[in-house]
Amino acid sequence: MEKEITLASPLTRESTRREGAASLRTSRWKERTLAYFFLAPSLLLFGIFLFYPLIKSVYLSLYLTDPQGRVASFAGLDNFKSILTSDIFYNSLWITVKYILLTVPTGVAAALLLAALSIPKLRLTKLFQFFFSLPMAVSVGTGSIIWMVLYHPTLSVLNYGLSLFGISPIAWLTDPKWALLSIALMTVWLNLGFNYIVMLSGMQSVPEDLYESAKIDGSGSFRTFFRITLPLISPSLFFISVVSIISAFQSFAQINILTKGGPMNSTDVLVYNIYQDAFINYRFGIGSAQALILFVLITLLTILQFKFGEKKVHYQ
Repeated sequence: MEKEITLASPLTRESTRREGAASLRTSRWKERTLAYFFLAPSLLLFGIFLFYPLIKSVYLSLYLTDPQGRVASFAGLDNFKSILTSDIFYNSLWITVKYILLTVPTGVAAALLLAALSIPKLRLTKLFQFFFSLPMAVSVGTGSIIWMVLYHPTLSVLNYGLSLFGISPIAWLTDPKWALLSIALMTVWLNLGFNYIVMLSGMQSVPEDLYESAKIDGSGSFRTFFRITLPLISPSLFFISVVSIISAFQSFAQINILTKGGPMNSTDVLVYNIYQDAFINYRFGIGSAQALILFVLITLLTILQFKFGEKKVHYQ
């Protein structure tokens, strides 16, 4: 009898193990089914507003279309060849690069400076933090209208301030030399709230013990900032840089409201050029091809940033 029990025990354990594994697989399958059920609305929205437009853009980029957007004839890669041999495309690309150089470093530096000034616990620090983060609550359309008034040829507050110092009025939006700079200045202000909040949260996460140790060792304010603060907030700096560059590539509303790509195409960035081809000239095939080229440029630039820029990021 004891021998039979001994022989039966391994079989019982194996059966129990199999039942447990089957129960575990069933439990995991139920969890995944429940997860996909809750994700279904988001996946549906992504499919309608992201994946379908992307697939449609790829499809349209291979065809010529009529003014109603209907497919007229197959063009293959001719749309891409036409874009890559067009002076207008390279001019828009160069203007976009200049726009990025004007907005991204300035926006990051301004947010960094304001965040550093907001760290000391002064009497009006909370009020300063409120005003510095206020642009985040302003939409692009509202901000563009505000700056349109500031740039107005006769009502401009900026020109009035310049006149107090004996400086001649500037044609902010009608002079090709100033138009792109004016748009960039407005964009820096518009993005300042978000950049400031991210930078301030990064600085507030730096342990106070490090500052106290540096002070005991005789480290000055500038040395402490560059040797301790900057390395420890490098994740925030890297995040803001990546997001700002992507946002600069996608800038459209402020340009459409303030200058409409002018004067003399001085603010004709890539996105506005896509808009003109697709919705003004009704060349949806060319517009879709440009959108895909822009998508590839942003993807490659982001990959390069992560490949080379992230090496200098110090994660705690």
